[in-house]
Amino acid sequence: MTAVRTDASQLWARLPSHLGARFRPYAGRLARDVVREIQHSVPAYARPLRGKFGQVLVGGVERAIVHCFDSVGNPGAETTEWTEWFRYVGRVEFSEGRGTESLQTAVRVGARVAWRNLSSAGRELGVPPDVLLLTAEAIFAYVDELCRVAVEGYAEAKRQATAGDERQRTQLLRLILADPPTPTESIEAQAVAADWPLPPSVAVIALTAATRAPIDSLTDGSCILTADPDKVVSRTSALLAVGPSVPLAQARQSLLLARRAICLAQRGVIDGPVVRCDDHLLTLLLHADDFLLDELSRRCLAPFAGLTPKQRERLSATLLAWLDTRGGVNEIAARLDVHPQTVRYRMHQIDRLVGELIHDPVRRLELEIALRHG
Repeated sequence: MTAVRTDASQLWARLPSHLGARFRPYAGRLARDVVREIQHSVPAYARPLRGKFGQVLVGGVERAIVHCFDSVGNPGAETTEWTEWFRYVGRVEFSEGRGTESLQTAVRVGARVAWRNLSSAGRELGVPPDVLLLTAEAIFAYVDELCRVAVEGYAEAKRQATAGDERQRTQLLRLILADPPTPTESIEAQAVAADWPLPPSVAVIALTAATRAPIDSLTDGSCILTADPDKVVSRTSALLAVGPSVPLAQARQSLLLARRAICLAQRGVIDGPVVRCDDHLLTLLLHADDFLLDELSRRCLAPFAGLTPKQRERLSATLLAWLDTRGGVNEIAARLDVHPQTVRYRMHQIDRLVGELIHDPVRRLELEIALRHG
């Protein structure tokens, strides 16, 4: 990585070169004071200086101080090493579960201690006031640089962790929806790896466009598995179908039904943009086998084949109304907005074409299915 000159390094370079050597004897005491004040002022760091925590806190403070003194009067001071170190500090903060607020507070607390110590040392050493003011400016510019670099490392670690979680959750979704079914033990083990508690029941939502899934859901871009489908529905205006809520082991069946509902919505059989399978179970059942449904319709409506399209439309509408109303002429007339005598005439034609079929309960059901499909 190529070293990049920053505002802070340029300010340090403007200081007299001999000042770094004069300040260096104060480095050990300064590091101890900074660490002590950070632990006193920042609750997240008020813990024993052991393990990685102690290594990062003490090591970070010492590296920051040494880099400052090395940069005094030195425009060519190396910046790559400290940049990588403080990116590492940011990554550690994420892995330890702390936020960037504590990190940035600690850096600023350290800067105040550093300035207090160096201003006192500068007066002892007879450093001119204008040089001390420039030192203060360099310290606080350096704080901004440290915070920026550490937050970059934190964000990088967070992105990597999020990507890892998404991969684990996508794999969990594949296992849950697999055919043949995945053994329960494998699903439970993957759920632990994905840090995703398995709910007792779920609904699977089929998607036609990219939809942001809530954090407590699983998604692969084509569907979302969730215990709370309403939360997903409220976040999108795209066409989607919500499968029925089922035990987790039957999630694949919920997905298959939702995908069938999407297809029917795209064909105009079911209204969208949000299709809830629970509201269309009969339609989904009837369209479970379109070939069989077409064959049933062809056979049941064969008596109407010789009519003109307009005649077929009128008699089909009348017969369906008759099936819905159980034969009330006046009610059929009101529904179709025609005269009762027209209904009687049409029913006479239907009776002549269909005959005894409309008096057989099974044939009546077949006729109604065919008419609703046609």
